[in-house]
Amino acid sequence: MLKLNPIRSEKIWGYEQWIASTHPDGKQQDFAKAIGGDYPLLVKVIQANDTLSIQVHPNDEEAARLENDSRGKTECWYVLNAEPGAELVLGLNESYSTEELKHAICHNTLEKCLNRVEVHPGDFIFIPSGTVHAIGKGLRLLEVQQSSNITYRLYDWGRQRELHVDKGLQVIKNRGLQEPVKFQGTFDCDYFRLEENQIESELDIEVPAGKEPFEWLLLFVLSGEGQINSADNSFDFKAEDIFAVAPSEKIKIQGNAEIMKIICRK
Repeated sequence: MLKLNPIRSEKIWGYEQWIASTHPDGKQQDFAKAIGGDYPLLVKVIQANDTLSIQVHPNDEEAARLENDSRGKTECWYVLNAEPGAELVLGLNESYSTEELKHAICHNTLEKCLNRVEVHPGDFIFIPSGTVHAIGKGLRLLEVQQSSNITYRLYDWGRQRELHVDKGLQVIKNRGLQEPVKFQGTFDCDYFRLEENQIESELDIEVPAGKEPFEWLLLFVLSGEGQINSADNSFDFKAEDIFAVAPSEKIKIQGNAEIMKIICRK
């Protein structure tokens, strides 16, 4: 079992912490060494003091074609904290053609095409690849995603950073999206599974046997405090700590806390 140390990156809109990563752009060397390879997920905590760019990510096939990369970027957000009235951009407010979207971007009217939703602590949002989206001001999120750093900016609120309009337009998918909902305890997609566990005294966990990097289990502390113990290590924990647990390892968690299991789907 490892306690993972975040890699913090300051941004024009706030900051993000890569809290479980073997990605070359922010690799936790101890994690990469322990698992012996590439972990297919990237987990972050994002603090948005201002609104992020309007952006979109490719799927696996598009990432291979456009970037010679093996992974696209499907992701999800769990809202850790939200100022009153905080919003996200989640998709488009109706179906638009590529030509209509290009015209809107070029004429700075894309804002009229965006679907805005208000969110609150405990809300969950799934962002499949191809979804136009943005994190709004006043939000702190847990983000679980494929281990990819491909982002196509479509609009940046006049901040003069590079845009990626041509590639972005190639990967946008207009489709019905699930609105934010209170997290229901579990979530599954092709790339990851999330399970929320409420600990009032203690919880025993045994990770299934395996030898592949993706078979490691991640445990993120949503709230509370306590102690986590394995045969070889013992750590006190608090909110936003994260631990990586090896296949076949048995651990005991004691305390009063909410824990999110993050399980890689390969």
